Amino acid sequence: MSDTPTASLIVIGNEILSGRTRDANIQFLASALGKIGAPLVEVRVIPDIEKEIVTAVNASRSKFTYVFTTGGIGPTHDDITAVCIAKAFGVPLVRHQPSVEKMEHYYGDKLNAARLKMADLPEGSEPIETRVTSAPGFRIENVYVLAGVPSIAQAMFDSVAPSLAHGAPIVSRYVEAHMGEGDLAETLTEIQNAFPAVDLGSYPFFRTGRVGLSVVVKGTDVDAIDGAIEQVVKAVEALDQTYSVDAVLEA
Repeated sequence: MSDTPTASLIVIGNEILSGRTRDANIQFLASALGKIGAPLVEVRVIPDIEKEIVTAVNASRSKFTYVFTTGGIGPTHDDITAVCIAKAFGVPLVRHQPSVEKMEHYYGDKLNAARLKMADLPEGSEPIETRVTSAPGFRIENVYVLAGVPSIAQAMFDSVAPSLAHGAPIVSRYVEAHMGEGDLAETLTEIQNAFPAVDLGSYPFFRTGRVGLSVVVKGTDVDAIDGAIEQVVKAVEALDQTYSVDAVLEA
């Protein structure tokens, strides 16, 4: 597991912190990175403030294999991510001429100074280009700067995913039953201790008027995951509870 690549995500935007915009990129990146075996192990949500962005990027890029950011690379005054990334690395912004040409073709006479700002990238970075937009994201060293718009962020990630180091994919299985967490708490501790290679989580829910519990086991060791799930099932059966495995329990 020590060789497993790790990833962090920095979500940039006052609109996320205010609750005005619901973030969809965390869920997408967590799932996509898990599938390639580069698990997302930290997420920060920070405002459009230069000092906060620079500090977060510098702290994360020395700690994780990959750092992804979303948001703040558009044409408006509060889109300051590119400037901040450049300051974090101590390099100037330079205009990426191939992106300018793409934007000229896309926008025509509607291309203005504000939109051209999206072609300004930190010196030494590589653009992340997609068919979804003429304006690029970019990569500099281990930092990948993606758009905030989910469809664009996903397209940008898809374009860089093949170049990322892949580890063992994260596998997940779960058991659901109509019971409370307290009914299984001690047993789950025992199961976690017996299978230290997996991550065992307990998540209560309220569905169709009834309290229930979803026990999720995830990790890279399929045999250990299956063994832990088997023990969870036995514990639920011992309490004479109806359950389902890897399928949503119906009322």
